[in-house]
Amino acid sequence: MQQFIEAAPGIRLWTEQRGAADAAPLLLITGAQASGVGWPEPLVDALAAHHRVIRYDHRDTGRSTWPFDEQPYRIADLADDVIAVLDGLGVDRAHIVGMSLGGMLAQMVLADHPDRLLSATLIGTSALSSTPYTRPDGRTVPVDELPGIAPEVLELWARPVEDHGAAAEVQRRIEHWRVLAGDQLPFDTDSFRALEQRVIEHTGHYRTSTAHGRAEHDGMLRTDRLAKNEVPALVVSAPAEPVFPPPHPQHLAQCVHGASLVEIPGMAHALPPAVLEPLATAVLRHTGATKGRGEG
Repeated sequence: MQQFIEAAPGIRLWTEQRGAADAAPLLLITGAQASGVGWPEPLVDALAAHHRVIRYDHRDTGRSTWPFDEQPYRIADLADDVIAVLDGLGVDRAHIVGMSLGGMLAQMVLADHPDRLLSATLIGTSALSSTPYTRPDGRTVPVDELPGIAPEVLELWARPVEDHGAAAEVQRRIEHWRVLAGDQLPFDTDSFRALEQRVIEHTGHYRTSTAHGRAEHDGMLRTDRLAKNEVPALVVSAPAEPVFPPPHPQHLAQCVHGASLVEIPGMAHALPPAVLEPLATAVLRHTGATKGRGEG
């Protein structure tokens, strides 16, 4: 079921729900410049076998309003949109799964609105915390000394996006995914081509917004609140991650009080077919362990 919700004056967000209406809600929060349709269909279906799965398009993606050039907003406003989606669909409490920027938005919701959550799963993201990382040998590492984004990713992101037609844009996006997918699993070109063709069809055009990269990132740290977290939290570690490489997941698990950590072999900053089953299993094991914590 698809519907639009009003997130703010002049801002409509596209949403989709899948699964039994009376199942525990699970909200998927995707990354920067990404449509909710970018969540792989097999993963959504696997989660929807147990949950009322909700996914949505951020502002300036997909079928949601593209307002940034006339109505700039902060990244914090995208976190407010998470609550707006829950409110608009009549959901009191939900499991949330956030990836990349979505994992940061999930941390902000975890810190600011814990009463709205049943659990949180954080994928491919970094901690919104200034707490140093404690290595296995007991030594501490300041946050600004943790590994940065891989040079090949930075080089790719620095290239201007030029319009050479729809086919060329799909190919550009495939090459983007090739870099984000790391080198531990074979790259499945066909699956990423199908994904991007589906996103373009859903959106109705192949333009790419840069709004999320231009939005103000101020006020995102949640150090103290994450350290006092009481919501069941799971951090997914991707060993081939080129954007937030290890030990970012380990650091995040330390910063979010009570968080557990699970590694998906071969996973990077993408969701190819090979990681979908173990990822769904990890998420469902986590959400299943929270039954009785306000569900219903």
